[in-house]
Amino acid sequence: MAETILIADDEIEIVDLLRDFLEIDGYQVLTAYNGKEALEIVKAEEVDCILLDIMMPYMDGFTVCRELRKISDVPVLFLSAKQEDVDKIRGLNLGADDYIVKSATPGEIVARIKAVHRRVKAHHTKERHENNHIMEFGGLRIDTRAREVWKDDRLITLTFKEYDLLTFLAAHPKQVFTHDQLISKVWGDDYGDSHSVRVFVARIRDKIEDCPARPQWIHTVWGIGYKFERASRHEE
Repeated sequence: MAETILIADDEIEIVDLLRDFLEIDGYQVLTAYNGKEALEIVKAEEVDCILLDIMMPYMDGFTVCRELRKISDVPVLFLSAKQEDVDKIRGLNLGADDYIVKSATPGEIVARIKAVHRRVKAHHTKERHENNHIMEFGGLRIDTRAREVWKDDRLITLTFKEYDLLTFLAAHPKQVFTHDQLISKVWGDDYGDSHSVRVFVARIRDKIEDCPARPQWIHTVWGIGYKFERASRHEE
């Protein structure tokens, strides 16, 4: 069954161009021309990925993403004319999986959508073959079969990429990974960058740590990268 992509953008020419490219590649495409319409479609339809413009009428893309993350972890790729780092950081902090400037070619945008789907399929395939699908670390529990993360008795809501990054680090306890290694292993393509890794780590810490400034699980190894290790009592 073909994956369904929602394109939410108020520029009709961009929507039509991207729809043509995606349909040629076999995707089913839904379209929205303002933020409220985009949110209504996601609530009513099964959507596999969203291309989300920032500057839209009635409800901007940032607000749509914030509301969407309350009900769904569907991959979101912001598509914006804005190139400033502050917009990229804000988008990632709201739960987006990628941020693409509109100067990118339609072919590159399609490639980045495919990269997201490759990661989804690869993780689902891996999880179907895993016998031991529960990882526990002193109050933190990761269920790779259900793709759920629990802190004590509370279910933690993570985006797809947040979950992937946390699970990868947890599967390799005490091993230090550089930013480039994490991009290669988790992003699986050339579209991530070290700044994105830092943003995602910060977001995960905000969700799983009692005190993000003094993390118990994801630790910074200065000058190198990150490692996952349950902090000892005296370190806490």
